[in-house]
Amino acid sequence: MKKIFKSFLAAIAASLAFAVAPAAFAAGGPVALDAIPAQKLSDRAAMQNGAKTFMSYCLGCHGLSAMRYSRLADIGMTEEQIKAVMPPGAKPGDYIRTSLNRAEAKDWFGAAPPDLSVTARSRSSHSGAGTDWIYTFLRTYYEDASRPTGWNNKTYVGVGMPHVLWDAQKSKSPAEFDSMVGDLAAFLNYVAEPAQFSRKTIGMVVMAFLAIFFVLAWRLNKVYWKNIK
Repeated sequence: MKKIFKSFLAAIAASLAFAVAPAAFAAGGPVALDAIPAQKLSDRAAMQNGAKTFMSYCLGCHGLSAMRYSRLADIGMTEEQIKAVMPPGAKPGDYIRTSLNRAEAKDWFGAAPPDLSVTARSRSSHSGAGTDWIYTFLRTYYEDASRPTGWNNKTYVGVGMPHVLWDAQKSKSPAEFDSMVGDLAAFLNYVAEPAQFSRKTIGMVVMAFLAIFFVLAWRLNKVYWKNIK
């Protein structure tokens, strides 16, 4: 029995090691992650700003293949606002995909830019949430003449992606730029789990129901057994 129990514990430990190792590797980087301002993760206005930033700066290379333009209505964007950020020829029911040719992108950057649909999830690790990684990564670029793009990153050393937000960073104050990046990370957090708003609401309703049901069941049990003692 002891041998079986030890084998069971060893199997659990091995499973945890394999589960944690990829996440830790994915987080990477020699710098500590900065926490994204928590209020942005539930702020629909911030997500709307992040969506506009993504369409302006990121969609040229990165897609969100699991998200349709029409779902931007979930974060409060109107039909007119959604159409304003859509590229020419796109329809509200279309998936948010980049027009960049993957083969050409691989030649230019050394690797095709990844789809960012679940990046806010996949970058989560013991070092911090995936949104923390995005928030830190986009704020830790620095000029490096040895790199093909002229840029490097303290969070992801040797990254092939250039600093696409450099003009925004140059024209904004540090606080304004941090807020812009936080909005973008908040939007990508929504994209990684579009059902999060309804999930939280349903969870609260279910917990309230269980609490009421518990009280009713307890009172019914008391009434049922009061004369059988």
